[in-house]
Amino acid sequence: MRKIEHIGIAVKDLEASNELFRKLFGEGPYKEEEVESEGVKTSFFASGPNKIELLEGTREDSPISKYVAKKGEGIHHIAFDVDDIYAEIERLKGEGFIVLNENPKKGADNKLVAFLHPKSSNGVLVELCQEIS
Repeated sequence: MRKIEHIGIAVKDLEASNELFRKLFGEGPYKEEEVESEGVKTSFFASGPNKIELLEGTREDSPISKYVAKKGEGIHHIAFDVDDIYAEIERLKGEGFIVLNENPKKGADNKLVAFLHPKSSNGVLVELCQEIS
């Protein structure tokens, strides 16, 4: 893993949260995107080299909607940038981590993504991200 890619925050209302984070960072999101396959709308904010991803569920059965219904708004995941997501998945499986999707899928911000189950990572949902070239 090369660096923290972003921190994901689950929100109820993306527009209201965008305004809150605009005030916090002094500027709006640099990117907004919908990932229909995951039932989520996202926006990305930058603070120096760091990024925050806000996520709002677009349907009741989406993972983000379920998370917000169960736990409320807040930090949802931490994402790490990797060189080779396939090799990293195999390495982490070998280390005993539970991989939620062994076949990476297209995520937001031009990334291939895979997730580690929080049960195997001290209660933290970990996302692996690789830039799609």
